[in-house]
Amino acid sequence: MMDEAQEPAEGPKTIEDELAEARAEIVALSADRDAERDRALRMAAEAENTRRRLERDKSEAVQYAAAGFARDILTVADNLARAVESLPADEALAPLRAGIEATQRELVSIFERHGVKRVAAVGLPLDPNCHQAMVEVESDAEAGTIVSELQAGWMLKERLLRPALVTVAKSRSEAAA
Repeated sequence: MMDEAQEPAEGPKTIEDELAEARAEIVALSADRDAERDRALRMAAEAENTRRRLERDKSEAVQYAAAGFARDILTVADNLARAVESLPADEALAPLRAGIEATQRELVSIFERHGVKRVAAVGLPLDPNCHQAMVEVESDAEAGTIVSELQAGWMLKERLLRPALVTVAKSRSEAAA
């Protein structure tokens, strides 16, 4: 027979002890599973966000690929406008004027087909997002209103290619001060 002193320090495991250990293991495994599921969901969301960002960047690159070319060709539009303005009202030059105006209209039509449009300016309040004030003049117009355009501004879809260079009204009281 065994002496009480010879009995192992731990007694035999009871079913309750084994059940408690199994429950603790289940809880630990459930926590690990939940952590891995959360990690997998975060990785999937990050991958989806990256995919969307790349698609948006690609779309914008395609949409605005012509911005540099359009910006460069604006000088041609400016020169055509100057040519029309500088021609004297001479009947002998009427065919030349008509040809330059037709070329100018065609260029504007091509711009419009490709999403390049002129920024509205004269008569509107100054908008620093699309207008650049170059001169302030006394005027009967409300202060901050654009009274003339020195150079046309242009947009490519929703992006500003070049701001309109404008003259802005200031009130007569500001001028006296």
